[in-house]
Amino acid sequence: MNVKNSSIIKYYITITLSMAFWGLSFIWFKIAVEQYEPFTIIFFRLILSSLFLFLYIKLSHNTEKIDRKDYKWFLLLALAEPFCYFLGESFGLKYVSSTVSSTIIATIPLATPMVAYALLREKVGKFTITGIIISFSGIVYMLLNRDFSLNADPKGVALLFVAVFSAVAYSFFIKKLANRYKATTILLGQNVIGAIWFFPLFMIFDFKSVLTIVPTAATILAILQLAFFASSIAYVLFIVFVANMGMIKANIFTNMIPVFTAVFAYIILGEVITLQKVIGILLVIGGIVISQVPGINQMYFRNRQKMSNNRKIH
Repeated sequence: MNVKNSSIIKYYITITLSMAFWGLSFIWFKIAVEQYEPFTIIFFRLILSSLFLFLYIKLSHNTEKIDRKDYKWFLLLALAEPFCYFLGESFGLKYVSSTVSSTIIATIPLATPMVAYALLREKVGKFTITGIIISFSGIVYMLLNRDFSLNADPKGVALLFVAVFSAVAYSFFIKKLANRYKATTILLGQNVIGAIWFFPLFMIFDFKSVLTIVPTAATILAILQLAFFASSIAYVLFIVFVANMGMIKANIFTNMIPVFTAVFAYIILGEVITLQKVIGILLVIGGIVISQVPGINQMYFRNRQKMSNNRKIH
């Protein structure tokens, strides 16, 4: 296998790990929100993630200077995510289950191709569109009851769609920066700015209550996992994938988040996995596989071409 094909497989592994950590983040948040309010969890999560990233950058000697002309992109990036995204996701999680929340978040790919085409001129192929439709049908199947009623609080659904639109905007801003800076530099910038924006909200609404809470070991562990895996590692892997494989392919993989969440919710929280959820999960995975057919075909033909060239040489 040549270097390019090896890299493609590596990128698919990184995006899958990223989605697994984000799938787990819904579980960890549900644990943490039993004691702390969303502003507190988000603020602690961003501060801890910034510390992790700062130490890594310093120890690995990967410090980069940000060009002044890119300041606006970093500010917009942090406004979209973590600020608006976490507001929508975190408060949405207070009203709906972790599995339903992650399912709504997985609708991000529906808006992404239109934005990518309009602003970045990324091509949208028939396999990509087909994959999106099949995956979304799986998500809808998981979300609706048998009588077609919505299996969630409308207020929570509305808040989670704020997170969806924020994530689409985030992907666009990431594309502006991903090829100019290391993933850790981008992530540290967005987390520091995000923490600054969340600080007034934390002080006004949550600070007094935080002083009276004695967190359990489970709560502390959940916040640490959110900071290290969900707010640090997962984002770094996602940014690397966007820089190399494009925004559309990256956001199609967000359809895997409810799959991971459903499995982990069953293992950790004891949520029931029904036949309806299983069918929905299979549709989601099937759609993702179909959406990646062009890339798989490209790898196949590259290998065939290489084998043909080797035969000619010998």
